[in-house]
Order: sequence, then structure tokens, then C-alpha cells
Amino acid sequence: MDIDWESLGFTYMDTSSHLRYNCCNGAWDDGELHDEPYVNLHIGATALHYGQSAFEGLKAFSCQDGTVRIFRPQENARRMKDTASRIMIEPVPEAMFLDAIERVVRANIEYVPPYGTGGSLYIRPLLFGSSPRIGVCPAAEYSFIVFVIPVGDYYKGDLAPVSAIVMDEFDRSAPLGVGHVKVAGNYSPGLRPSMSANEQGFPIILYLDAAEHKYVDEFGTSNFIAITRDGTYVTPASQSILPSVTNKTLMALAEAEGIAVERRPVAFEEIAEFAEVAACGTAVVITPVNRIVRGDTTIEIGPREGCGPVLKRLYNKVRGIQVGELPDPDGWTHAV
Repeated sequence: MDIDWESLGFTYMDTSSHLRYNCCNGAWDDGELHDEPYVNLHIGATALHYGQSAFEGLKAFSCQDGTVRIFRPQENARRMKDTASRIMIEPVPEAMFLDAIERVVRANIEYVPPYGTGGSLYIRPLLFGSSPRIGVCPAAEYSFIVFVIPVGDYYKGDLAPVSAIVMDEFDRSAPLGVGHVKVAGNYSPGLRPSMSANEQGFPIILYLDAAEHKYVDEFGTSNFIAITRDGTYVTPASQSILPSVTNKTLMALAEAEGIAVERRPVAFEEIAEFAEVAACGTAVVITPVNRIVRGDTTIEIGPREGCGPVLKRLYNKVRGIQVGELPDPDGWTHAV
């Protein structure tokens, strides 16, 4: 195995094995490790026809003390259970989810990037209907797969700011739909607008509420967060937003510092009044956004280079806890 750890991108790479469980008649088996990265799937599987599929994303880190730790896996277990309930998939018990994560990380421990390289082991749990249904109804059998990939940051450049674009001709999700859960079908509609945005030089899209296009929902793959000029942490409240584990973490750290936190509707016009804006998520923790374009309107926010001071401080705290450089008083990290 010859990996340039410090040059990792956010791309797929084969590792030693993945873990696969099957559920029949409401009972999950004990799971098996497989070294071939392929699945033999029935052509009538509900995942293929009706999108009965959910996934999660979390990371394991090599820490300063030599241990490998997974960051907040319980939160991902709960969110996957919520998603499964929404699309009528047999849920994965939390204890099974946590055991699966640890098993697959142990089986691929040599792929965890070394401490100090900036990399991490990305963990992708995948849950889907695997038995055939031609009528629109839930599957009778389900598969739960966990695989891992060594990765760097999703957006290269550490805390270098990026520009975002609002594309009013596209919506991320419908009101009262499934924007609040992590179903696979939420992401394919974003492929065309993302490609269009990239062709125009924008790495990310900012989506507004689908009902009126007046309020901020979230970025294409990340929650929207902001710091007001008086130092308040603000993030949108919407039934269409995916509850981000990273956002939840940042809010807790902000409150611990005495920073006021507000989760509320955020009007698009309010963005121009913010001191700092960023996208936050598992893949990046924080990506500063210093320019947002909507039609003929361009909004400049925060410093032209780097990250604003409040978000940078919160970013450093998250990364410090993840790699064991800072205390973990809330028990967010899980040692393998």
C-alpha cells in the first residue's frame, strides 16, 4: 500500500474490506466482512426503482496519543434511524450501527491517515431496500453496508473562502418532503445545478426555501451558518434542512464559549449584514463563504482571505477534539 497521505482528495479508493448485513422478516444477521467492493442486487430491488435508500457520513481520526477515534457516531446512528422511519426501511439498532462502524474501522485500520497529515478515514454507512417490488411499496428485505475511504478535505485549501451561487431555477427539496432526512434521492436532483454552478466557477450552491425563495435553506451539501456583527451564531430553521452533526457540534461549542446561538428563519436579504458566513458539514467542518451571487446581485461577506475569527476559533476547537489535541468533556469521540 503506497498512499500519499498529505495529498488525499475526497475521492473513492478501494480499501481492505466492507461490512455487509442483511435483514429478513425484521431480523438483522450478524454481518460479514467482504473484500470485493461489489454487491449482487436483485433487478427489482426497491432501492433501484423507488429510491428506498439512505446513507450517512462520519469520520475516524488518528489522534495525538496514538489512538484512532470516531467522531460522534451515536448522532449518525440516530439520524439514520430517523431517515429509515421516514422511508419505511427496517431501522438499524443503534448498538448494531456502532458495532458495525468499529468493526469496519478495525478491519481497515491501516487506511486511517496518520496523525498530522490532515487526513481522516471517511465512513459511509448505506441502508437500502434489496428485495424486489414492482408495485410502489416497501421492500421485504434490506441491506446495511459500511465501507471506508481515506480522504482529505472536500474543498482543498484549508480555510480558504469560496464563492457560492443562488440558482433560483432549482430547489433542493419540497416543503414537507424529505429534505430533513438523508435519503439518497435528495442528492441526484442537485447534480445538474451543481455542474452548472461549477462551470460558472462556483464550487457550491446556496438553496433558498422552495415555497417562496425568500429564506435561506442550506448549501448543496452542507448547512448554512453565520456570525452576526454582534457575535451571534445564526443558522436557519426549516423543515427542509438536514440536521447536521457538525452544525450541532459547532452550536454546542459556541454556547460553551458564551456565544448566543439562534436557529431561526434567515431572510436572503439578511446575508449582507452578517460578519461571517460558512458551509459546515462532515466533509469540511467549515468552509468560509465570502461571496454569494444571485442574478445581478453580489454580496461580499467577511475577510477576502481566510476565515473570520469566530468561525476559525470554532473550527480549531472541533479539529482539536477530533484528533485529541483538546479535551473531549462531552465524550464525543469513540476510541476504536
